[in-house]
Amino acid sequence: MITDNKQLDFCLLIPCYNNPQGLMMSLRSIFYDSDRFAIIIVDDGSTTPLNAEQIQSEIKTIGSITVLRNEHNKGIADSLNIGLKWIGENVSTKYIARLDCGDSCHPYRFYRQVDYLNAHTDVGLLGSWCVFEDRRSGARYQYKTPTEHEKIKTEMHWRNVFIHPTVMFRSDLAQRSGFYPTRFLHAEDFAFFWKLIKLAPSHVLDEFLVTCDINKEGISFKNRSEQLLMRIKIIGEHGTNPLMKFLGMLRLKTLSILPKRIVLSLKQIMNRDNNRR
Repeated sequence: MITDNKQLDFCLLIPCYNNPQGLMMSLRSIFYDSDRFAIIIVDDGSTTPLNAEQIQSEIKTIGSITVLRNEHNKGIADSLNIGLKWIGENVSTKYIARLDCGDSCHPYRFYRQVDYLNAHTDVGLLGSWCVFEDRRSGARYQYKTPTEHEKIKTEMHWRNVFIHPTVMFRSDLAQRSGFYPTRFLHAEDFAFFWKLIKLAPSHVLDEFLVTCDINKEGISFKNRSEQLLMRIKIIGEHGTNPLMKFLGMLRLKTLSILPKRIVLSLKQIMNRDNNRR
């Protein structure tokens, strides 16, 4: 638990639902000065409740772990908002970072992100490039995006530039934003990032600092059709470039009628081609 009121560099927010193995794998990938950050885990009604003391006893490199428990499953948007609200009321921290169970961090991820935000005080939302990997089949591909704010704003009409487990954002900006919108089911992160980039400049580090698990049993994969429809609504509401809004919504409608396996194959091919340029 967090025991004093000193300002931390960041809090790492992790939602978890019935995935203790993935959680422990993710926690073992985290490296940072143990007295300068804290981990907030939101247990979203897991069948076997998570225990902070037990986790702490297994992961000795992390100084502070707090588990917030939902008695019933509320979903990721509500769980993240519970975590953000708790952080705002109980912790003094400059930044908030995200990670999902089963994803892993490059050893220097948090040093890179904290250093960048400290040096660029105008930037509110920071992401990084990442690698998507299916640990069962061994398939993997790199995910690259624009890095500068103006290009990010344009590209957000086309795809989600910020992969959720890669981001770090300013704590005060999250409080001002009103947190994750709950009316965009399965696309709350996309809507949240749109809100943040309208409040402050953004940036993406051109380094592969996170490896994201391609989990075909996960929320995003199972609810892909609903997620795409929600993204169409988000672009319609938040998009700023009329032509890009039209093209982005058309693209998402096309993707919504394609089989999941074809979409995944196309992503792998497109990103493989981008990496050769």
